[in-house]
Amino acid sequence: MSSLETRKIEPQSSTTVTLGEAGDTVLVSADQLKTNTVKDAGGNTLFTSDGAGTLSSVNSAFVGSMDFITSQTASASTSIAFTTQLTDAYDEYVFYFVDINLSTDNQRFEFQVNASGQTGFNEVMTTTFFYARHSEAGTNGQLTYYTNGDQAQGTAYQNLGWVSNDADHSIIGELHLFNPSSTTYVKQFNSRTGWNNDTDGMMDGYIAGYINTAAAITEIDFKVQAGTFDGTIYLYGIN
Repeated sequence: MSSLETRKIEPQSSTTVTLGEAGDTVLVSADQLKTNTVKDAGGNTLFTSDGAGTLSSVNSAFVGSMDFITSQTASASTSIAFTTQLTDAYDEYVFYFVDINLSTDNQRFEFQVNASGQTGFNEVMTTTFFYARHSEAGTNGQLTYYTNGDQAQGTAYQNLGWVSNDADHSIIGELHLFNPSSTTYVKQFNSRTGWNNDTDGMMDGYIAGYINTAAAITEIDFKVQAGTFDGTIYLYGIN
């Protein structure tokens, strides 16, 4: 078998390099094949990368794909709001919050939303809250319902966990918001969180509920009960 060694292959004209003829099999045995835009034989873009691993133009044929949308990092912030990203582009939105550290001890990390055209982050919610715990001293608590964490047609910010402000303590977790652009159904959500409490233990939270409006939800806000917080919130969309 003969071999061709070259540093670069360029087209004679245009921007297309054709490898092989119809019916041929072209084998690429290299360890790495690097390209920022991947297209099929029909010229349809499957996905595009910015060269740093962030994808865009992801083809809708990738059913159930998770697309990174944006992130925000808090630094002694009172709140972080996402005000333009909740559209009909995705059926589900997922927020991941990482190492949210509070300035004030034993305060809640919370969220609320605005329906289309509304302000104030005070939509009506009905929610549930369960948690389990285990302390560094070995004290544990079975999964139990937390009545101070739920709402019954309330308009307050929804509790996602109450956190110690020790320098090495934080809350982490995810919040799933389903079909926020619907104008037919109430908006279901669920959340799984983990946090360090003020008695040096681990708390495991299960929160779910619905936002009791048929209007589209267009904005969401995360804040702490009192004081400020640091940490990053990532937003993904799921088809």
